[in-house]
Amino acid sequence: MITGTHVLFYSEDADADRAFFRDVLQFRSVDAGGGWLIFALPPAEAGIHPTEGKAMDGSRSRPGAEVYLMCDDLPAEMKRLQAKKVSCSTVETERWGMKTTLRLPSGAKLGLYQPTHPTAVDLGSK
Repeated sequence: MITGTHVLFYSEDADADRAFFRDVLQFRSVDAGGGWLIFALPPAEAGIHPTEGKAMDGSRSRPGAEVYLMCDDLPAEMKRLQAKKVSCSTVETERWGMKTTLRLPSGAKLGLYQPTHPTAVDLGSK
């Protein structure tokens, strides 16, 4: 029986990115030993996209995965992040929602979007 999903973020500055997840995103965590934090994430869903054309971030298509955090009010979330000195890219409106990208302290990109499509995040609790 599958009991969860564990997402890996590879980082050139893991301590700074962990602090970002803890202090800015305010995700709770457990210490797996030696300060190695494992973060609780919001409910998740997975979409399987074809590799034709371009990836969601506009780059050349590639096999793999991208992580987008979801929110129900993108402008409000961006304002909250801006108050914590996090800048976001220009908002782009797509047929499936509005999206932006923020940078972690290491420079890695993290997507953030407000979906307009039906979501599956509540299915796990039903």
